[in-house]
Amino acid sequence: MTEGYAPPGWPAEVRPPGAPDWEKTAVAWLFDLCPPDYRAHEVLRRYPAVLARFAAYAVAAGIEASRRGLSTARDDLRGVVPPQAVEAALAAYEREGARLQASARAVALVEEALRGRRFTQRM
Repeated sequence: MTEGYAPPGWPAEVRPPGAPDWEKTAVAWLFDLCPPDYRAHEVLRRYPAVLARFAAYAVAAGIEASRRGLSTARDDLRGVVPPQAVEAALAAYEREGARLQASARAVALVEEALRGRRFTQRM
């Protein structure tokens, strides 16, 4: 790994793998993706690779929730809110799903780095 090389898709909030204190920034970012109560678990603070697994599952659950919301929002919200609110909700589900997909890819990269994968820049 070239010290300080961040592969495409690497989260901006995390210093590149190999840079000083990069794991500290990874841990902070991973915790931000998880439910707040996860911070109470010593094992997640102590072992970043375990935290990365938890974050991957938390993000995957969010993706599934966005998909489900997208598929049911019209029926769930019909007659409850105006039609433009339903459309706005659908758009929000689409944006959130895309954001979470990008987060899932970034978590996978961070997890690989925490497990020792070395990334190299392609010419």
